[in-house]
Amino acid sequence: MQRLLLPPLKALTGSPCLRLLVPRAAPRAQCGCSCGIRRPLKPGQYSTISEVAVQSGRGTVSLPSKAAERVVGQWLLICSGTVAGAVILGGVTRLTESGLSMVDWHLIKEMKPPTSQEEWEAEFQKYQQFPEFKILNHNMTLAEFKFIWYMEYSHRMWGRLVGLAYVLPAAYFWRKGWLSRGMKGRVLALCGLVCFQGLLGWYMVKSGLEEKPDSHDIPRVSQYRLAAHLGSALVLYCASLWTSLSLLLPQHKLPETRQLLRLRRFAHGTAGLVFLTALSGAFVAGLDAGLVYNSFPKMGESWIPEDLFTFSPILRNVFENPTMVQFDHRVLGISSVTAVTVLYFLSRRIPLPRRTRMAAVTLLALAYTQVGLGISTLLMYVPTPLAATHQSGSLALLSASLWLMNELRRVPK
Repeated sequence: MQRLLLPPLKALTGSPCLRLLVPRAAPRAQCGCSCGIRRPLKPGQYSTISEVAVQSGRGTVSLPSKAAERVVGQWLLICSGTVAGAVILGGVTRLTESGLSMVDWHLIKEMKPPTSQEEWEAEFQKYQQFPEFKILNHNMTLAEFKFIWYMEYSHRMWGRLVGLAYVLPAAYFWRKGWLSRGMKGRVLALCGLVCFQGLLGWYMVKSGLEEKPDSHDIPRVSQYRLAAHLGSALVLYCASLWTSLSLLLPQHKLPETRQLLRLRRFAHGTAGLVFLTALSGAFVAGLDAGLVYNSFPKMGESWIPEDLFTFSPILRNVFENPTMVQFDHRVLGISSVTAVTVLYFLSRRIPLPRRTRMAAVTLLALAYTQVGLGISTLLMYVPTPLAATHQSGSLALLSASLWLMNELRRVPK
């Protein structure tokens, strides 16, 4: 009988159909005997079928699942850092009013900057055909144009670097078999979001290049498209960072008490509020709303300014009235720091691991630092270095929120 059965079984283990034919083993019951204990493996042995990658019709061994998860987690952590760099650089580009200096978009062609005097003059002449130069920068020199052009150029090149940081390693890990089925779907979504982000960036820039004869405002990109561009970048950043933390940080086995459930829900709500506050900053930047009322805590001489509902219908004020936009950003910021403070004191009432407590303390410190940066930026009439630091602080605060959420996540049974 052994002679009849063993050869087919050995052939089957080298077949590409292995994953389909062999069901996933049920989890072993925990008991006091040694039957539930995983013994150390010898070199060449694999504990689960997921640790064997089948490629090109022949069985090739990949990294063990834990090692592969760690490599993928480190990669996504680096990717989230590149996205953060793109967000910060984009904020500086907006603060220096450089975003409309490149008036066309080419994936490959524009990677080579102008080198000769003739090429620079040709690029400058193209810029002179659009509203920003005609209305705002008609006295600009070629040297000044070069500065804003290089700012926008660096932002676009960094965006391409972000795309390569996602797509190339993803293809490599996929081919090596280091991605589980669920992780493949997530990585595909992240790579798709990177590509969408690039297209959305150009769609945003186009709104600032259009002629608007009926408008008396200075040329600027649509605040709606700016918010969409920033929002998609924040989603990409949060998804990448959350996945990397889930792969790199071991989970805590916390007792599922009512207090922990309440803390977990409150942490989720606080993170959502922090995200919404950061997103509202796009409307502040898009409308230059930070220059409307440069006083705190009052707005001018009153707590609630009179021009809060200037536009009609009323809903337009939320997204198009600079006074209302600044007022909303103030309210959201104060609400966020209040929620973080309550979250911190709730966490003090529960016995938590040291790393989780560290996340709560970090979140609290960053929240009050961010409030201080925001008030200072407002009172000093939005200087570029301070405003860029304030924008970077929103990413740090969002990161700490995700860290604490990750610490409190439920352990799967």
